[in-house]
Amino acid sequence: MNPLLPWLAIAAATLLIGAYELHLVMTARRGPEVTARSAHSRLRGEWVAALAVQPGSEILAVQTLRNSLMSATITASTAALALMGSVSLAASSAVRNGTLWAPPQNSARLVLELLLLATLFASYLCSAMAMRYFSQAGFVLSLPVGSPARERRNPMATAYVQRASVLYSWGLRLFLFVAPIGAGLVNPIAMPFAALALIVVLRVFDRAPDVPVPGQAPAPQ
Repeated sequence: MNPLLPWLAIAAATLLIGAYELHLVMTARRGPEVTARSAHSRLRGEWVAALAVQPGSEILAVQTLRNSLMSATITASTAALALMGSVSLAASSAVRNGTLWAPPQNSARLVLELLLLATLFASYLCSAMAMRYFSQAGFVLSLPVGSPARERRNPMATAYVQRASVLYSWGLRLFLFVAPIGAGLVNPIAMPFAALALIVVLRVFDRAPDVPVPGQAPAPQ
């Protein structure tokens, strides 16, 4: 195999995913309700604002945040387990081949292994930070509606819930990015095709649902 092919495959896969993420960012700036990520973030902000004027909603708010906290916990735990497993497999393989501290024979594979570890760690970090913000928002939303403390902390709760939403989304998304990296470890040539397949799947889930605007006629089918 040409030694440049693995590097070209890694570069192509990275450019594909990077271009797609940049496209999502630009699309969200043009229309915040077009992409699911920005639409969900705004939805959570509106949810906090609605609960802020609804007396007796404190328990409902805490229960809802608990569900989100558990989802982020599952993602963080899975990423942490996968990270420890990847480190163990990489270390045992290096010890078995006698290359633990020796110069790498295949630098492209080393880059992929490091990229896998970095992606899993980033997924864990985003999910763990989402847990932190969901937990802190729970303290605010459990305050009695209409109390001075609640009125003062409502903007903080909105910011924390929206920030946790974005971090949870990135934690799950980074975990999905493991798929093309794993394909690249098996065969570097497969990495761009796996990245392209992942983008096709993500494109379906990244679209916000088409909800008719009140007062506007529905689009013809």
